[in-house]
Amino acid sequence: GDFLMDKPINYIALAIPVFFLLIGIELLYQKFTKKKLYRLNDSVANISTGVVQQTLAILVKGLLLIAYIWLYDHTRIFEFSRKNPWAWVLLFIGVDFFYYWFHRYAHEISIMWGGHIVHHQSEEYNLSVALRQGAFQAFFSWVFYLPLAVFGFDWVMFVVVNQFQTLYQFWIHTRAIDKMPRWFEFIFNTPSHHRVHHGINPKYIDKNHGGTFIIWDRLFGSFQPEEEEVVYGITKPLNSWNPVWANIDYFRDIFLAAWKSKSWKNKLYIFLKGPGWMPPDLGGPQIPKEVEPQTFKKFEIEIPKGLNYYALFQFVILLLASSVFLLFQEKIESSFVQPWNVIVNLGIGVSIFFSVMVIGGIFEKKIWARNFEFFRFPLIAILLFFILEGSQLQWILPGIIFVLMFFSLLWLKRFNFVFQHKKFQND
Repeated sequence: GDFLMDKPINYIALAIPVFFLLIGIELLYQKFTKKKLYRLNDSVANISTGVVQQTLAILVKGLLLIAYIWLYDHTRIFEFSRKNPWAWVLLFIGVDFFYYWFHRYAHEISIMWGGHIVHHQSEEYNLSVALRQGAFQAFFSWVFYLPLAVFGFDWVMFVVVNQFQTLYQFWIHTRAIDKMPRWFEFIFNTPSHHRVHHGINPKYIDKNHGGTFIIWDRLFGSFQPEEEEVVYGITKPLNSWNPVWANIDYFRDIFLAAWKSKSWKNKLYIFLKGPGWMPPDLGGPQIPKEVEPQTFKKFEIEIPKGLNYYALFQFVILLLASSVFLLFQEKIESSFVQPWNVIVNLGIGVSIFFSVMVIGGIFEKKIWARNFEFFRFPLIAILLFFILEGSQLQWILPGIIFVLMFFSLLWLKRFNFVFQHKKFQND
């Protein structure tokens, strides 16, 4: 029945509890096997990056579907009925096929890599990495799916199937599963295949781009089986737990390189050629180096347990608030006075961005992260005051936020030495 609705359900938002249940199971697996799969700072950064991506997607929702709907209305060759189950099967294969080409070009064209690189920045490989997504990736990916509109699949069908194609890819981000049966490994993308995709071992780079099916890689020459142990991350490490910076870092690098290059042709090539390509005047192409799991040094900053507890506490609150925003966004919007909709959405977005930056900054011992708490709490309190206009909670919740701010700042004051001592500065 849901598939026949005029408006698609947000299945990804509904799956959030399942995501965290499976992450919990993987954490239990880590505990019982003594394998080191998770680090708190890395996992929080991964999930926070997903929160940023989902928040931005809501702020620009609808804009990226305009072209799809227009093409369907004016150029469709066929018209597939939602009541036909084979239409859904065919569409799923089509979505996965075009996803393969988007994903492959996102690794082979530098400007597109800037949107996708975020997903690869983690130096761990666990289910939280599946939630690590680039906020700007959607600005490139939608173009690849437009042929489906011309073929005659309406936008509701596309949005529903695209979500399920995305949901499949969650479970393959794990080291807890070794290999699936041979027939399954031949047809479908699996944890083994996708571990290769996340590797920075030179033989693994730019391989296994499939979403649900690995057949596309076998057909188009980008398949690589998992052989030696995978080293995860990117060839130029991000070295930050800041989810907002994670989305900007690579773009900054290529724009600076284009600015420095003397040739206009080379300036353009920096954006259009593969990641790592540089013109001769900037040192030429960067060749990936061999890496060994035993000698590879992961980015890490040690902080006192008390700060870890603080960052985790703030993160849990952020996660609950942003999940409510994602799950009930339309209902929340309908309760606003209409002219306030855009402003309130923008305010929520800014609050979320502020929060993830502060949490990442705490993990990095950044003094600005501690200072930003003076601005973040009042911003959230003011936002809640306007959101809850006319409600009995209009004064109560902002008051609770200010009490929370008082105790938070008191707690952070205990660790002033961490932020102020030069030995610990990472700026």
